Amino acid sequence: MPRTVSVVAHGLTRASDLMTHKPRRVPMNAPRADLIPNPVGPFPPLPQPLPEVPIPQPQPVPQPGLEPLQPFPVPFPWPPLKFRSVRCGCYLLNYKPSGSPLVTYDGTLRVECHGSGRTASGDLYQRPLIWLPWKPGFPPIPSSPLLLPGPSPSAGIPILSRGRYRYYLRVTQILEYFTIGTSFTLGFEMWRFTKSAGAWSTGGAWTNEGTFTALMSWQAAPAGYPSSSDYLAGDVKNSSGTVVGRLTMGWISAYLRKATVEIDRVSQSESPLHNGAGVDWKAIGDGIGWDITVDQSDSNLVEPSGESWSDAECHAAMLARRDASNLDAEWRYHVLCVRRLDSTSRGIMYDAYGGDSNNVPREGCAIASHWTVPTSAEWGLVKGVRFGTATSPYFRTAVHETGHAMGLYHNASDNGFMNTTDVIANNSLSPGSAVFPNNVQWSYHADDAKRLRHIPDIYVRPGGTPFGTSYATTPISPTDMELSAEGLLLTVTSVHASAPLGAPIRLNLELTNTTDEPVPAPASLSMKSGFVRGHVTDPAGTVRTFSPIILCVEDHPMVRLKPRQGIRSSMTLLRGSQGALFPMPGAYRVQVEVHWDQGGVEVVTTGSADVMVSSASDDAHAQAALKVLSTPDTLLTLVVGGDHLVDGIEAIHTALKNPVLRPHYAYIEAKRLGERFGTRKANLKAVADLLDEAVVMSPAEIRRAAELAKHEAGDGAARKAIAKKLKHKAAGLKGDEEVKAVVESIQ
Repeated sequence: MPRTVSVVAHGLTRASDLMTHKPRRVPMNAPRADLIPNPVGPFPPLPQPLPEVPIPQPQPVPQPGLEPLQPFPVPFPWPPLKFRSVRCGCYLLNYKPSGSPLVTYDGTLRVECHGSGRTASGDLYQRPLIWLPWKPGFPPIPSSPLLLPGPSPSAGIPILSRGRYRYYLRVTQILEYFTIGTSFTLGFEMWRFTKSAGAWSTGGAWTNEGTFTALMSWQAAPAGYPSSSDYLAGDVKNSSGTVVGRLTMGWISAYLRKATVEIDRVSQSESPLHNGAGVDWKAIGDGIGWDITVDQSDSNLVEPSGESWSDAECHAAMLARRDASNLDAEWRYHVLCVRRLDSTSRGIMYDAYGGDSNNVPREGCAIASHWTVPTSAEWGLVKGVRFGTATSPYFRTAVHETGHAMGLYHNASDNGFMNTTDVIANNSLSPGSAVFPNNVQWSYHADDAKRLRHIPDIYVRPGGTPFGTSYATTPISPTDMELSAEGLLLTVTSVHASAPLGAPIRLNLELTNTTDEPVPAPASLSMKSGFVRGHVTDPAGTVRTFSPIILCVEDHPMVRLKPRQGIRSSMTLLRGSQGALFPMPGAYRVQVEVHWDQGGVEVVTTGSADVMVSSASDDAHAQAALKVLSTPDTLLTLVVGGDHLVDGIEAIHTALKNPVLRPHYAYIEAKRLGERFGTRKANLKAVADLLDEAVVMSPAEIRRAAELAKHEAGDGAARKAIAKKLKHKAAGLKGDEEVKAVVESIQ
């Protein structure tokens, strides 16, 4: 008997989808086609031709004695039947609630046409309101509010301010094909977005305010619209039938969204502009309904500290060299092309969570042109080639990383853009497959394409919600299906059972195959792998989430765990998308999720640990804790490193001056000083001075410190001092033989 698991489907926009997606039970090994609704079916039958209407012929009527009647007049021609349909593309949307003359919302409605009819979604932003000042010399009058003009329909798809974002419209009913009438019913849910306090990196929450309908009637478009016949208006009613507002929609573009991709590069790196076979950024955009413009900007970036760039150097270059940064006026994604990257071989999205002082997430990514493709068989036609000259996979990596900046995760369901390059290369060895890179699928997986077309603006636009925001928290695309990873046990333990207020919490993770059969699992539990996320419940019951800040393309994202085999890793938690994770004394529950794609279905296994946070020991401790907990860049400095996050460095230095917090932040500062940044070289002596016996380190941090000492040249005395201290710390580790081996290898 095949093992069965619960599968829950959520969040489709078509009314028929909503009716058919109920929890069901399916075999664990069921083919994927049984699990994913096919978004494109056969084209529906066209309407049958209307029956011909016989035209009466005049017949003479004999009337003796009377004048013959004149021939009966030919009937007045029937008015021609006019078929109407909802035009595909982007509509300028306006919603005016009843009884609120000072409130109006502008936005867009995206209508996607496909073989099964229409799929639509929309976003609304509140129009700015200004108050006219009282002028001296005039009689005192109440302040006069004035609504500013809305977006101009002649300007095409509007770009509206993130700070004005209010609603996502989850369309549940729309005219699917044709009508001979003059109106149709539009049904939709209104999901209000409430941004969390603080910077954009803190994310927000959704609230469904209910189901609404509007009888939309075609009208002549006002001046400025490019199509006078594709304009509709209707009163909006709530579920009780009460009119609550007025909605208008006018067609403005064949595209659904628009964006700019800016490419900056060092002179030795190639610009990723196309795949060498006719697919360029415009074609990529056309495939998802995006109007993408490429801006080839700087071609002579200066390498700050050699040909290989750290994450911090990539980030600093983006802030310094990109041409435009107002994401409230333009959706601009930044692609940085350098020779090599410290963190990964091919590409990285280093700006996931808000890696700079303005805490704006998902603005940029980087790719490496001088990685040499391995010579093993799976790399096919490009083995041994410098990556920048392998036009097709090099361009694919740029599209992949930009996909992350658009909020997409890895997706190994096909050979599309969000799979990783090495997995696609391995797939080329399958019988019947084309040789790599000819087996690359030049499109997004259907689920990802749907997200790019219909997920809320605030999720997909640069500078919106942080990367790692779960699909399940968005109205349109929650995780469509989820399987429990039976047989895999995730164990979460804290490095220390308690920590002082203001200290980061360090956890150890171990994923173990408890079965007698090999099972697929992620090769790494590092936060950078993109497989790990979770949430923290504080003593008051408030839940805060955490997710990866930096995402690397892994060379080997998945492995087959042997029976009883385990994978170990560590993580350091301090902040999440809703702010500090441990902001008060008391008992916390940390739940960690390890998730991955398996045949198009998300597989999840979870583990948890309890941690106690103690109260401030004195005023100095309280002030230092307040400094690190209230400074978002503290975490960014921990993860990104570098010297340009001055607020984060200042907060960490405050913690280092406090004897209670110093042991918990000493390694964080040691890691920063142990890595070069710009013209500053790595300082191993400073690292050795910081790593005293009291410093708190996870096994992963011990390993990282050992790698820093091992690979940095010069200062042999400092290296020996570091090795001595790390060996002492590693001696107490159980089951971390790999960490001990790295420490022992320091010369």
